[in-house]
Amino acid sequence: MTLIMRTGLLKTHSSTVSLITRVLDAVTVLLCGALAYYLRFGFDGWLVPLDYTVLIVIGSLLVAILFPLFGVYHSWRARGLFAPAARVFAAWFLVFSALLALLVLAKQGTDFSRLWMAAWAGIGALSLMGVRMGVFAVLRALRRRGYNRRDVVVVGTGSAARELIRQTNEYAWAGFRVAAVFEVEPGTRAPDGVELKPLDELPAYLDCTEVDEVWLAVPLEQGARLRAVLEALRCSTANVRYVPDLFGLYLLNHGVSEILGQPMIDLSTSPMEGPNRLLKAIEDRVLAGLILLLVSPLMVVIAIGVKLGSPGPVLFRQRRLGWDGRPFEVWKFRTMKVHEEPDGHVTQACRDDPRVTRFGAFLRRTSLDELPQFFNVLKGDMSIVGPRPHAIEHNEEFKHVVDRYMLRHKVKPGITGWAQVNGWRGEIDTVDKIHKRIEHDLYYIENWSLAFDLKIIGLTLFSGFVHRNAY
Repeated sequence: MTLIMRTGLLKTHSSTVSLITRVLDAVTVLLCGALAYYLRFGFDGWLVPLDYTVLIVIGSLLVAILFPLFGVYHSWRARGLFAPAARVFAAWFLVFSALLALLVLAKQGTDFSRLWMAAWAGIGALSLMGVRMGVFAVLRALRRRGYNRRDVVVVGTGSAARELIRQTNEYAWAGFRVAAVFEVEPGTRAPDGVELKPLDELPAYLDCTEVDEVWLAVPLEQGARLRAVLEALRCSTANVRYVPDLFGLYLLNHGVSEILGQPMIDLSTSPMEGPNRLLKAIEDRVLAGLILLLVSPLMVVIAIGVKLGSPGPVLFRQRRLGWDGRPFEVWKFRTMKVHEEPDGHVTQACRDDPRVTRFGAFLRRTSLDELPQFFNVLKGDMSIVGPRPHAIEHNEEFKHVVDRYMLRHKVKPGITGWAQVNGWRGEIDTVDKIHKRIEHDLYYIENWSLAFDLKIIGLTLFSGFVHRNAY
């Protein structure tokens, strides 16, 4: 009885944990608004002026109303530590944008200190992420000690079942424990360290054992047995989840969607749908606009240098494939002498390429030739972060060499990317190089988040501009 009470304590009160987190978020926004005021205007008593107090309260109410719409309070039991922090950062960014829009519509945007608004936004973002990571860390520590644990029954012995059991044991902090494994076909080999139970004992086991989840990891070739398994579960109150054995298939952002009222398993989809698409567009436009304002004097100097270096246009234009394989025209500062290429053929730049001008070699080594692509970002053809766009002729060549090559077009191409900051850039003269580049591109698409984008941008600023493969 003690063990049941211990493991079920937080499980029974999971809605209470969510409620506490919501209250903490609202209170955090209130306190951060007041702290930002004291930092801006100094401490002169505890009272904040009425107009600032009203705005702070409105911000707190917006958090209470809008945060649930962004999935901030969904369960993050099986996700990494930084996932909830990244989600709350994005939600706070959009909530604060809504607050600024309300001020503009009310024609009160000039009535409040801009420095105070900026301080509130920054302190609020850090504090909300800190609250989320603190709550998550506490729950994670409790789960490691057996609290808030969910007992799981796995039905199946195939590759999907083995992987589930392995990950459940490896990631104990997620709070799942495999209580039993049932075989679908008699005589199958049991996963290492696991005792198999016959399927006909499943109903009796569920009647006498407290189980939270039943994971059906039935291989595709045993799909006919699924009906018998579901029949055995008809009286169970546990959550039943089907885990199709898809390890042999090409997957990208796999999940489940409902279309025309029918559930469909997603094998290959873009992460840029719904709120993610809007968030990515805001990120691209805001950052691209700020960067162009900062580097515009430098771009004028580069344009003059290109013009003086050799006759020809300042910009190099080339058709490349973008999102969903749609062609667009990419812009770069011209780094080569004007020359003709045979139709349907594009020669990659190589080390000591005689076509590259002296000034162009400097631009390529420092990646400054890519600066005009921020205009491509403003146009909507590219993103700041994403797989690098290849020439159409190279696409035609590589898609027959690398499996899943065209899946990199599930997002907009980028000025920088996960492959580039890991050193996979420059000339592609071996099959291994293109395989590694595509492997990193698909990893980025599969794991996309705003936090991941910001990480790549940071790595680019500190180490991504100059590289031995940039020539």
